Amino acid sequence: MKGKHHATEQKIRILREADGGKSIVEVGKEHNISEVTFHRWKRPFGQLDVNEAKRMKELERENAERKKMLADSLLKNRVLEAVNAKKW
Repeated sequence: MKGKHHATEQKIRILREADGGKSIVEVGKEHNISEVTFHRWKRPFGQLDVNEAKRMKELERENAERKKMLADSLLKNRVLEAVNAKKW
């Protein structure tokens, strides 16, 4: 059974609620997540602020875009090398 997907910002807000004085069990019941899920989220997002998470997501998007551009460029180079090798 697939669970509900939460955005990174939502995960951080939920983690901050527990930092604010609520117990993990209370936060889990309120947001319908298990204690295991809470701790699994805490590993990568525990120290992040919402703004930092947004910036990280933007950097990941930029990185993926640059990787795609590099792959396209490498493919063009291979095609040109193959054409050049056949002509001469």
